[in-house]
Amino acid sequence: MLCAAAADRNKEPILRVLRGCVDPSRALRALEVSSGSGQHVVHFAQALPHITWQPSDIDQRSLDSIAAYRELLKLENVEPPIRLDASQSWESWGGIQPESLHLIVNINMMHISPLACTEPYSVNGLITPQSNVDFDHSLKMRNPDWGLRDTSLLTALAEQNGMFLAKVVDMPANNKCLLFRKESVV
Repeated sequence: MLCAAAADRNKEPILRVLRGCVDPSRALRALEVSSGSGQHVVHFAQALPHITWQPSDIDQRSLDSIAAYRELLKLENVEPPIRLDASQSWESWGGIQPESLHLIVNINMMHISPLACTEPYSVNGLITPQSNVDFDHSLKMRNPDWGLRDTSLLTALAEQNGMFLAKVVDMPANNKCLLFRKESVV
């Protein structure tokens, strides 16, 4: 089982955000895109038992780690992890139908992947504080397709796909949580 210090640090603040945006009286289905070690998904599954979680990742080591956490904790509301390449169309996502999901969660992926897969974020082109400026620079030095995404760009991409930015939540360590919602069809 992989263990990421950042996942342990951020799981409670992210859980608070999730609790604030889901109805605890409804059975829900959630996809976690890029589940990484699996620490988040099992933490959320324990705290939100009314949600059935589908973890995913592109990396086999991560998939193995998720499976190990799932096996250890025997959580009935966590599905076996699936390989998912977020840069590909949803049609290639292991048979997942978007209309079957109530929630899609993505943590710590957008800044270490090409834009086609689209935390900290830049806001209207401004990156603050200096630690995030340095982080963005180090990401781009490792891979020119990586880097902090601007909230206005992500908002525009969401709008092109029938979603809107509902809320921005400040998180620990100068991070932000962006909550996008699907526009209601009348």
